[in-house]
Amino acid sequence: MNTPQPLPRLMVAPTGARRGKSDHPELPISLNDIIATAVACQNAGADGIHLHVRDGGGNHSLDVGLYRDVIAGVKQNAPDLFIQVTSEAAGIYDAEAQRAMVRELKPSSVSVALREMLPVPNDTDEARAFYDWALSAGISIQHIVYSPDELRWFLECVDQGIVPGAHHQLQLVLGTYEGSDLPRPSDLEVFLSQLDARKSDLTFDWMVCAFGSAETPCLAYAAQRGGKARVGFENSLWNADGTLARDNAERVADARAAIDAAAQTLSSIDR
Repeated sequence: MNTPQPLPRLMVAPTGARRGKSDHPELPISLNDIIATAVACQNAGADGIHLHVRDGGGNHSLDVGLYRDVIAGVKQNAPDLFIQVTSEAAGIYDAEAQRAMVRELKPSSVSVALREMLPVPNDTDEARAFYDWALSAGISIQHIVYSPDELRWFLECVDQGIVPGAHHQLQLVLGTYEGSDLPRPSDLEVFLSQLDARKSDLTFDWMVCAFGSAETPCLAYAAQRGGKARVGFENSLWNADGTLARDNAERVADARAAIDAAAQTLSSIDR
């Protein structure tokens, strides 16, 4: 059993499953665009990339061949980037299809939403078997939790042995795709209080993503609280000053500057 590679300090999610060129002309859809974006984002300060792929019609896909092509391209052109794929359903795939993709691709890292893998909370056999298999295969799962209630449910699943292990990688989500309410940095505290309560028996490698124009301050606050950050056009098109970002690399640079400033502030306080 392999020790999971720690999550990167700053991961870029450049594409997502929902937005298209009509939302921003620099949103990368094609293989070449995604690879070029990976290189630009690495140069701007990203340590990792969260990959989505699209089919020939530009639609969200979990096609293993497409994933293999983009992973190979990123490894060749941006070899220092941590690479993670998504298993996102996006209203297209069911849990069985998601599990099948991960089993065939065997990525080193994949993000998985508990609510998608276990859509019927009491129907746990297939989910348990999948999580056990991933752990034994050395596949790192970053568990996506969209609310404090989902985090409580995730921890219950750990206690019940549905999700095995004592160390877990988490994606804590602030805000929603719909964007009805902008997230606030302080929204993170409800999540962290639950993690703090489990420090005696569990360890966590946690990362934050946030939707809309509040993305950068939320990520900076996460860094102050000891967490990691995911930035990019999947979650937000806007810089901290409210301007529309030119591209994903500009979002990375904007977030990196805020995170570095937050780290310096924390360091000065510690001294």
